[in-house]
Amino acid sequence: MKIKTFSIGGIHPDENKLTHEVPTQSAPLPTQAIFPLSQHIGAPAKPVVKKGDFVKVGTLIAEAGGFVSAPIYSSVSGIVLKIDTAIDATGYRKPAIFINVEGDEWEPSIDRTEKLELVKDHPELTPEEIVNRIKLGGVTGMGGAGFPTFIKLCPPPKAKAECVIINAVECEPYITADYRLMMEHSDEILVGLELLMKAAKVTRGYIGIEINKPAAIKLLKQKCNEVFCNSDYKVEVVPLQQRYPQGGEKQLVDAVIGRQVPAPPAIPVNVGAIVQNVGTAYAVYEAVMKHKPLIERYTTVTGKKLSKPANYLVRIGTPMLQLIDLCGGMPEDDNKVLAGGPMMGKALTSTEVPICKGTNAVTILSGDEARRRTPAPCIRCAKCVSACPMGLEPYLLAKLSAFKEWERAERNDIVSCIECGSCQFTCPAHRPLLDNIRLGKSTVMGIIKSRQIK
Repeated sequence: MKIKTFSIGGIHPDENKLTHEVPTQSAPLPTQAIFPLSQHIGAPAKPVVKKGDFVKVGTLIAEAGGFVSAPIYSSVSGIVLKIDTAIDATGYRKPAIFINVEGDEWEPSIDRTEKLELVKDHPELTPEEIVNRIKLGGVTGMGGAGFPTFIKLCPPPKAKAECVIINAVECEPYITADYRLMMEHSDEILVGLELLMKAAKVTRGYIGIEINKPAAIKLLKQKCNEVFCNSDYKVEVVPLQQRYPQGGEKQLVDAVIGRQVPAPPAIPVNVGAIVQNVGTAYAVYEAVMKHKPLIERYTTVTGKKLSKPANYLVRIGTPMLQLIDLCGGMPEDDNKVLAGGPMMGKALTSTEVPICKGTNAVTILSGDEARRRTPAPCIRCAKCVSACPMGLEPYLLAKLSAFKEWERAERNDIVSCIECGSCQFTCPAHRPLLDNIRLGKSTVMGIIKSRQIK
């Protein structure tokens, strides 16, 4: 049988899955937790607490700031120290809530038992009720841009969902958080998938996993056969070739069901698919079945020079420095610390940046890995064009951005760039292609937005 993959571009960087077989540990509580109000795409959340308030684990501390937004809940118990600004993964200071941790007192509404709750035992869970609980739980995409999950389950009127695809690809080098989650919580993930299918009113589901995770493929196939064998839902585990960036939702839709998502503003549901990360499926289970808002997540802390790389279940708001210290501390070398993996992660200006809803990894690149090579003139080899999974011309988009030719950049579809870094990875001249394209894309999107407002 031919193993599936997407049809345009792609690369195959070295894996370096150093923590593949390292069981997940629960990270200790921080002494102070920091909660940025922008942990998702859309409007920042609005604080509903003030200095001096006592909060518990699961207390609402910020409500959604608009339709495209998500509430934030405290992951710790303690006293609100202040509402101020803090440096986030972008390097800018953003509004945040600071909480000094005292004890570990939970809201009584949260079910902390390990009993597996099944959809069939909860007839009160209508599609509308599932969506509402996901919305109230502050669940957002756990593997990408942090899009509020409930919105994906309410597609535009002219779009009709036909299936839910679970993104269990984890194609970024180094990161193993999703793999450990699958190996340790497969039952909950499948209940989460069933909830997502019921909410989306579809009966077809897929779980896309790359073939470098044979144990996860075997386990989930076995579990699917047990759970869905006499069900109205049809769920298929789809083994995929190792190919980056297969975790991009447009690439995953292409690989799994063979449909190409058009250029923006088109989204996967326009071709019948709703894509959710495997971590999101688990968070949906907890929010809907356990009344547990999104307050913690699986995170990989890794790097070749790190003495004890590991996977952690981390309370949101925990400073990254604390996790680095748990892994033996910062290596003695030139280091670059990334929120995420080496391909799409953001280099940090401070290790006090907190773990947020979308933080799947803290990666430390040391020595030669951390240093950029001196860029040389473009040699017109077109490797960046061959590697681009969106069929773009990265060399041209980077040049147009550098020269601020925004109209031409828009005409050449710069907004379709998914910022995967494949172009820069393959460039033999070490050109800063992605850096320039990111700048151009954000500028062009701002121009388009201002045009729409007028």
